[in-house]
Parts: sequence; C-alpha cells; structure tokens
Amino acid sequence: MQPNVSGGALKDFYKRPLRDLRISVMDRCNLRCSYCMPEETFHDNYQFLSPQERLSFDEIEEITKVAASLGVVKLRLTGGEPLLRKGIENLIARLKKIEGIEDIALTTNGILLKKNAQSLKDAGLSRVSVSLDAMSQSSFEGMSGGRGKLSQVLEGIQAAQEVNFPAGIKVNAVIQKNVNDDQIIPLAAYFRDTDIILRFIEYMDVGTRNSWSMRRVVSSAEIRDLIGARWPLEPLDPHYKGEVADRYRYKDGKGEVGFISSVSSPFCADCSRVRLSSEGQIYTCLFADSGFDLRPLIKAKDSEKIKEFLEKIWHDRKDRYSLDRNSLLNEEGKTHRQTNIPGGRRIEMNYIGG
Repeated sequence: MQPNVSGGALKDFYKRPLRDLRISVMDRCNLRCSYCMPEETFHDNYQFLSPQERLSFDEIEEITKVAASLGVVKLRLTGGEPLLRKGIENLIARLKKIEGIEDIALTTNGILLKKNAQSLKDAGLSRVSVSLDAMSQSSFEGMSGGRGKLSQVLEGIQAAQEVNFPAGIKVNAVIQKNVNDDQIIPLAAYFRDTDIILRFIEYMDVGTRNSWSMRRVVSSAEIRDLIGARWPLEPLDPHYKGEVADRYRYKDGKGEVGFISSVSSPFCADCSRVRLSSEGQIYTCLFADSGFDLRPLIKAKDSEKIKEFLEKIWHDRKDRYSLDRNSLLNEEGKTHRQTNIPGGRRIEMNYIGG
C-alpha cells in the first residue's frame, strides 16, 4: 500500500507539507563508495561518532512520535550503513507501533542483508532499497573502494525477495560518466522480468568529498534513451504527488524502471522530507551546510518543546538547493557554489543518508 502523502497541516515557506522523516542510525559504513565515502578522505583515523554520541532507540522513538503528530507518515532508516546498528530490528518494531506511521523503509548496501532480511521483515519493515552500482565484480570493487563482494549484495537481494517485504524491493544505481556508465545495460538486463524496481540516480553533489563535477553526470534522459533503444519504454503515472522517481515500464511487460533526476530535473518543489542525524541534528535539505540541534531538548525529555522546535524549523524552511544550483549552471556545464554556503561546505552523505 502506498502511503497517503497529500495534504498535511504543517507547511513550509513554499507550502510543502512535512510527510517524510529520514533517520540516520549510523554514520559508519562497511564500503567506501566513491560518490559517498571515498577511501582517500575517510582514512583510518577519521573520527566517526562513538556509540555514546548516537541517539538511543528511546530517543529516536520519541522524536518519531512527535514527527508523526506533525504529519509524518513515512520513515526511512539510513546510514552510513544502517544494518551496522546492533538491534535495528527492535527499533523498527517500536517505530511500527507509532500512530500515524504508514510506511517504514530501509536503505542498505546489501552486504549484511542476507542474514538480516527475515528479522527485518518480522519486525515490520515495509520495504527495502539496495544500493548497487555495477554488475561486474571489477566495477563493483572500483565503485565500493575495494570492499565487499558483488555476490554478497546479490545474495542479500535474493534473501529479501524470499521473505517478501510487503511493499517490495528497489535497487538504486548511481551512474557516473566514464566510471560505471557501461553498467547501465547489464543492470537493466539483470532486473528486467523481476518484481524488483531498478532506479537510476543522477550523480549528485552531496557533501564536499566526492569531487563532484557536472561533467561526470549522466542524465536520466541519456540513461532512459540507452535502455529504450534496447528495450522500448513507456511512462507510468506517479503513485503520489512528490514521488521522486519518474516511472517507466518496459513495453513488453517485463518490469518497471525508475529515474531520479535530482540534477537535470530537480524535484525541490514537492520535497516533503526532513532528516535526523545519528546524534540528533535536524536537516531540512540533503544539501544543507548546517542543522538544528535537538539534543538539549532530547536530553530534557521535553516532547512539547521538541514539537514546537520542529514546527518552527519546518514553518521557516526555504530550502530548494537543487533548483537554485541549476539556475547557476552556465553554458559550459560547470556549476557555481551557492554564496550562502561558506567554502562550499555541505553535510556528507554518510552522515545523513541519501
């Protein structure tokens, strides 16, 4: 069942409702993907959060209850790699019981999914999204920083299929020009004629460590044309207003594929997402340079003050980074950093999730 994401009493400056809460439960990851945590910038002495610095499950549950009272109906657990968080199935079971929550998803790189799929399903997880950027071991190693095996991810996806999550499985592939654009057709071929929805994501300028350049972006239109030349496609209507992926199906009836065009066709106008970091910072945009610290209110166990704080944050929200970024793209395809982000600093994807 797709959640009801229309309406909503709490609106931001641009009249966008608050409907989605993305919860980062872990800033660590067991891979070093080039577009998120490139090995050379996350070396052995990099300081990740300590277990004591992360929000407890009690604290996450309380914040989620408040968010649900303000209109949030969808949750997504992210990282880093969320399956590195011990006992995450217990958190899911608790969040599942919160009044108003209709849908709980989890994004994972799939390495640990095989051994966790059944417990996640039993806890009440609605659906799972697996990040997979290549179908050859050599390309996979190149994208993941030489960590993990492609077979582990594919076995995790198979295990997720076997437990039959209520809202299914999606596979997300980030494509970079001259890096893994040769993997587009192999990925499409592998997931065609399955009940898994493959979604191609344009390479985004999240954070400051991935050496993003517009020249390395492969647009959704290019990917769609490449696939369509092999297997003709036809568009599908969105499931709901604000759905980030443009949906297509193969004309021969063998499945569905999606395209997330956050660079070439930003969807800021319908963004209904707020993000909670592992240690209690609220971010109202994936490309934010700073967050709002909930920790004093969390420690004080003052739910009413947390509610007032979240209401004000969302009411004052004016974020539309991707739209503003695109307005500054020049004819050479380069991008200028926003002047209101000191030194071009932005929050890193491993810290806040996608």
